Order: sequence, then structure tokens, then C-alpha cells
Amino acid sequence: MKLLEYNRSGLIEEEHYGFIKYLSGKEVISIGEDNKYPYFLRSCAKPLQASLLIDYGIDKEFSSEQLAICCASHAGEECHINTVRSILKQNNLSEDLFRCGVQMPISETARKKVEKPEQIYNNCSGKHAMMLTISKKMGWPLENYDELEHPLQQAIKEKIYKLCEVYENYPITKDGCGVPIFSMPLENILKGYLNLFLDDKYSRIKEAYQNNPYIIGGEGRLDTAIMTENPHLIAKIGAGGLCTVLNLEEKAAFIVKISDCDERARAICTIKCLKDLNWIKNETELLKAQNKTDILTLRNIKVGEVEPCFKLKSLALV
Repeated sequence: MKLLEYNRSGLIEEEHYGFIKYLSGKEVISIGEDNKYPYFLRSCAKPLQASLLIDYGIDKEFSSEQLAICCASHAGEECHINTVRSILKQNNLSEDLFRCGVQMPISETARKKVEKPEQIYNNCSGKHAMMLTISKKMGWPLENYDELEHPLQQAIKEKIYKLCEVYENYPITKDGCGVPIFSMPLENILKGYLNLFLDDKYSRIKEAYQNNPYIIGGEGRLDTAIMTENPHLIAKIGAGGLCTVLNLEEKAAFIVKISDCDERARAICTIKCLKDLNWIKNETELLKAQNKTDILTLRNIKVGEVEPCFKLKSLALV
């Protein structure tokens, strides 16, 4: 379904298509008919993967900031890098063991301070530090923790399928950072978030998100902006045009999937959903920076506007 169009001086010159799914109890709202087509979770999987820290009791050795970095797609700023390194240091692990690949920081500010890409700057390095820690604690091999056949990845698959109530096999691939990533219909992703974040057993992961929104993302990151806006919201972006948002008070969640994976379209559509559901009231500067609906020339003259083509309405608001 068309979710967004760019109206430039009366002519539509750009369009973005995708799907939105909302889940609250037995109420399911679909914008765009996805026919339960599976999508890879990408980084939306991170809090689900991190649930193993709780299951194995390893979280007791982690601070709230360290738990947050395990769930983060961080921007590579000093606060992020120092937190990742603290996990490695306390578990006597080396950055050389990382299998995530080198990357420059996502943060423009941090990137100016860095001479060359390194694995520690990879936005998934916190997750990889977590995976190495679990593998070491459980006595599993460290050198191939990124392979699907590894006991860690098999445990993650079983856990994600359980949380997301997945009862059949969907395609599996490697994520951008090299570890296995699973696919499923959008509704199942929402089930996984609701089952995780509303379960008191995993309250430390919930609190890590609430207490450390900047660690979860950082400079210019959509999920950080959303959680800073409303402390009752849990948000996580994922590559492939994904953003999942859960409201802890209303016990409801929605997910946005932009078909062409455009980040600006993802941000505008996600914020439109938040406004439609009354989950945000007044936009902070962080959120305004994400909601760029004006089409401007290089001299900042407005010549058009980006216009959402949908309205998300829950029965709870009727």
C-alpha cells in the first residue's frame, strides 16, 4: 500500500509503499495487506536475542547501560564504545574475536573523530559482545559464534520462535553484521515484543530501554527520539525499513515496514502512527528533527511537502 507521497508544487514526484501492523490483545489492524508475508527481523531482533541473558542468569553481572548496549543499534559515540569495551573487559574478551565487520560510526559527530573503520564502531558491536559473553559463560566455542549451527544461535532461534509464537520455519539469512537473522510475518514480531516487554521476568531489559534511550541509538536515531518523547514507549529500529514501537501502559504495539527501506519515509510514517494513536502529544526537538515533512531547496525555500496517505485508528480511540 502507498504510505507516503512527495508533493512538490502540486505534482507527486516520489512515493513510498509498505505495511503497518498494530496489535493490542485480540485487536489487529493492518494497513496494507501483507498476506502474512515474512520479513527478516534485522535489528528489531536485538531485545529478543538479549532475553537469553536473563534466561541464563548472566544479566546479574550487567549494568543497565550494558544491557542497553546489547540491545542497541548504536551510533558509535564514546558512551557506546566505552560500554561495549566494559563488557569485553569484565569478561576477559578481545575485540579481535568480533565477527561483525568493520564500520565507521553512524554518528556524524563521532565519525569526525575516527581515523579508520573498526569492528568496535559497528552499530551491532554491543550485541556481539553479548554473544561472546554468553558463549564463554556457557562453555561454547568463541571462534564461530556467528554460525547458525553454533549452540548460541540455535538457542536464540528457539527463544525467538517461542516469544514470537512462530510454529513454522521461515527463511533464515545472515544479518548485515554476520549473525543469523530469522524472518516471520509482522504480526509475529509484535507478539514477540509484547511477550518480552510485558513479562516481569524480563523487566531488566524493559528498564534498560527506559533508562538508557540514548545508549539504544544515539545521535540522530529515531528510536532514541521516540523513547525520549514518552518514557512509556519502547522503540527499536531495524534495517530493511523497520521500526517497532510498544506502549507499556496500553499493552499495544505497532510496526512499520517501508518496502524500499527509505529511512526518512520510515521516520515520518512512524511518527504519524504515534500521533494517530495519541502516544505522543508535543514533539520534542529530537522528534521534530526526525519528522522532516517539508521539501526544501538548498536555500531552504519550501516547495512542497511529504504527505502520509494513511490513518491508524485503534478501537480504543473510537
